[in-house]
Amino acid sequence: MSETSTTTEVASQYAAQVAGDLERNAKEQERVSGEIATLQEQLTALQHDHTVLVNIQQALTATAPAVESTTVPSPRKKAAAESGSAKGSRAKKSSVPGQGRTTVRKPAAKKAPAVKAPAKATGEKSAVPTLVELVRRHLTAQSEPRSAAEVSAALTKDHPKRPVQTTVVRNTLESLVAKHQAQRTKQGSSVYYTAVSAPEPATASETAAQAEKSK
Repeated sequence: MSETSTTTEVASQYAAQVAGDLERNAKEQERVSGEIATLQEQLTALQHDHTVLVNIQQALTATAPAVESTTVPSPRKKAAAESGSAKGSRAKKSSVPGQGRTTVRKPAAKKAPAVKAPAKATGEKSAVPTLVELVRRHLTAQSEPRSAAEVSAALTKDHPKRPVQTTVVRNTLESLVAKHQAQRTKQGSSVYYTAVSAPEPATASETAAQAEKSK
């Protein structure tokens, strides 16, 4: 009878330990999944920036041959000067002697055509807002505090092609709180977030009053 009770007690202890380990494992998986989602968001933004920069580089490289083809080579000017001197010598030989000194007009120098610089290729970077910008804009537009789950649901509704996990949104909100761009309030077991409004600029009258006080 004593051996049976001892075995049952040991089995209960192992079962409790295994249950605790399972709970800790699940929490750790949730934390790692949130970090992976955040890194995937950053990787997607970097890949988009890389594509835009490659397109701009290709556009700038394509304009380089056009500049070389439109440049006037220097030997052409020398050939024009030689042709002008040849025409002047032929004109002197054709003049009749005894009729006085003949004036030979020099051919007018031809101006080289102006080279127009090719238009610079401009590549506009498509505006792809990051998750931080989306969360901050949503908080700013709200008049009441919002939880991470509410913000995640609103962003998923507004951007159906860009699903957002609640864990990632919560991490983003905490980063805004750390940057003093959002405030955290706790009501019971729930946590709510609100945007921090920027201070209004001082008017001209207030600035003048402050200057008088400083004197």
